[in-house]
Amino acid sequence: MNLKQQLRNTFLTVLKYTLNPLTRRVAHSSFGPFAIVRHVGRKSGKVYETPIIARLVEDGFVIELTYGHDVDWHKNVLAAGGCTMVWHHKEYVIDKIEPLDTKAGMAAYPPMLRLILRVLGRKDFEKMKFQQ
Repeated sequence: MNLKQQLRNTFLTVLKYTLNPLTRRVAHSSFGPFAIVRHVGRKSGKVYETPIIARLVEDGFVIELTYGHDVDWHKNVLAAGGCTMVWHHKEYVIDKIEPLDTKAGMAAYPPMLRLILRVLGRKDFEKMKFQQ
């Protein structure tokens, strides 16, 4: 493993135990752009809850992949073929995930959040569709 990958893994581990518990509480409170992705570990079989930035749209959610595609929660969701999204105290069963280009992903968010995402250099988005 190269130095860049080691630093990234260390950074993600620190966030997992510091920032994620805080954003998880906010996501459970129905405040802000956060949702909870409830997923099953592909190796452990354990149920996890991961906070993410999401925007409810007509047939699903547009999500911003803050740390890209190569993170455990995302790999778990893809391996399982879906997950449960908890948004403002309501659960949605996600059964389809589609890639979105940056322009389409940004367009789903309101102007202020779009500006913040742009300033932060966010480029990775997906659409998580729920059963209707």
